[in-house]
Amino acid sequence: MIQKILVAVAGRGLCEEMLNMLLEIPVLQQVAVTVLHVVPPQITADAMSAKLEEGGKILAQAVKSIHLDASKISARLKQGEPKDIVLQVAEEEDSDLIIMGSRGLKRLEAILENSVSQYVFQLSPRPMLLVKDDAYVKQIRRVMVAMDKSDSAQQSLNLALSLLQDINGSELFLVHVNPDKLKGAEPIVQAENDPVLAPAVAEAKRRGVAYRCINTSGKAGEEICRLADEKNIDLLILGSPDRRPSIAKTLPDLDRLLGGSLSDYVRVYANCPVLLSRTVD
Repeated sequence: MIQKILVAVAGRGLCEEMLNMLLEIPVLQQVAVTVLHVVPPQITADAMSAKLEEGGKILAQAVKSIHLDASKISARLKQGEPKDIVLQVAEEEDSDLIIMGSRGLKRLEAILENSVSQYVFQLSPRPMLLVKDDAYVKQIRRVMVAMDKSDSAQQSLNLALSLLQDINGSELFLVHVNPDKLKGAEPIVQAENDPVLAPAVAEAKRRGVAYRCINTSGKAGEEICRLADEKNIDLLILGSPDRRPSIAKTLPDLDRLLGGSLSDYVRVYANCPVLLSRTVD
């Protein structure tokens, strides 16, 4: 259940737009929101003073644009390394969801250009909603969940159902990509009979949420992004288990930073907002 949302704002307005779309969802209308703007270190005191003044204006404008009772909004202006501050504030606030902008940088670019969203995703165990700079933010009516047999996929399903069950005209797209079955091989089973999708279908029926089932084959990341475009999806929810041993929780996972994981591929190539739910694997 999402009760506390942290929104990291940078003056572009996309994260605020995304938050406002979420706040239209009945189950999220009582959330508490922390709006954070971080001013990175500056060379001189005068430069820092100017940046703090600019940051205060960005923060005030962001708060003003949010469609929520002011008593439920906390504004925080902080100094420091943005990627570290976002992690710190998320811990302090015990946030259930972090909303951040993303430039959609690929592989090594994310490291070389010091991607804040990629770093936070790497080191935080909390769900993240990433909004790419070129994304078109829409009302949330069509939600896609990528399903497999993992706990993180089940968590994604539960989240999607909780969001959609009180939205009139909403639709849940349940997608299973089988990477082991090459296209052109034996016919894929009818989608609702897919053993991965069948339990999700039963739960959607029980919760009264309209759904469509899609099973396909190929490379999971490519298929998920293709289907999100084809079906005009408003929000894509993808499970992203934290597979690192506890000793490495504070260390970068090079494979994920370099774009080797499914979640990282989708983060880069999906043309809609992506919510990455997290579980410990």
